Amino acid sequence: MTYDHRLKDDATDALFEAFLLLRDVDECYRFFQDIATVSELKALAQRLEVAKLLEKDVTYVKIEEMTGASSATISRVRRSLDYGANGYSLILDRLNQLTGE
Repeated sequence: MTYDHRLKDDATDALFEAFLLLRDVDECYRFFQDIATVSELKALAQRLEVAKLLEKDVTYVKIEEMTGASSATISRVRRSLDYGANGYSLILDRLNQLTGE
């Protein structure tokens, strides 16, 4: 599945190219601290954690308890996993390869 082409423009391309230039977690912290709010970063981190748990077939109730995510957020992530551009799956597969899962 492909991404939504409505997202694509020069500014977004430049942002993603900047992400690809980050060399390690420390550089990510430094860049993202400057470019996003703490709330925005925490929301993105929470969504990734929800995706990990959904892939492990954890129930919505347990995910809410573990992450503090709302049922709406969990549903949104589930919908992306099922019908999205496969971005979560791409990253989850790579993270699993790193951790040996």
